[in-house]
Amino acid sequence: MRYLRLLAVQFRASAQAAMQYRVEFLVQGAMSLFWMAWAVVPLLVVYDHRDAVAGWSFHQALVVVGWFLLMKGILEGAVNPSLASVVEHIRKGTLDFVLLKPADAQFLVSTAKFQPWHVVDVVAGLGVVAWAVSHLGGWPSPGRVALAALLTASATWILFSLWILVVSASFFVVKVDNLSFLFLSIFDAARWPVSVFRGFWRLLFTVVIPLALMTSFPAEALLGRLPPAAAAAALAGTVAFAAAARVVWLRALARYTSASS
Repeated sequence: MRYLRLLAVQFRASAQAAMQYRVEFLVQGAMSLFWMAWAVVPLLVVYDHRDAVAGWSFHQALVVVGWFLLMKGILEGAVNPSLASVVEHIRKGTLDFVLLKPADAQFLVSTAKFQPWHVVDVVAGLGVVAWAVSHLGGWPSPGRVALAALLTASATWILFSLWILVVSASFFVVKVDNLSFLFLSIFDAARWPVSVFRGFWRLLFTVVIPLALMTSFPAEALLGRLPPAAAAAALAGTVAFAAAARVVWLRALARYTSASS
């Protein structure tokens, strides 16, 4: 409960800072809607000439796009702003101010800053999912919805863990901007169902950089296409991934040289 209250304080501070510039807040929200519409364009182009791709119909693939928009909103609204500022703290040696606070440092750096207008992406993503599912002939059962929600929480945890790994690298090489840009570019592949990819790329996006777990697995769970064994493996993999990120963070933090050293 203490950390939930702290999270609420962090989010409220970010919202107040964002609302100081209300025109920018509205413009950024409008831009989020524009990029949401743009994300659907490749799907329209591909399905203009065929009825299915890798066993996915247009509306089924649109469910994946909806989850892509949702996860992109979480990435750009909660994950990236918070952890990008940590790199600057490490460069300047001012991470001391975080480490001296009576709370877990990883939690503090992971929730330090939010960009509230990206809530538009999250709501729009859910709207796309709802619209696509409504055209598939019936709503999913509560069990499917619950599993999809659980996998979405798991995907969010993996996003934070991946970003923690990137940030941890800055303790060793200081400048990791290129790594963050590379990850954002790779993340665009998550808009496609994972079965579209073959061979090495499918292995890469399922195990090494688990984009499939972030978009395809929740969509398959909602559509009733995800085998129970795959769901269990995804959840177990999430725990292992988060544990690995925690170990790397603690090892990297031990190498930190503060401004006072």
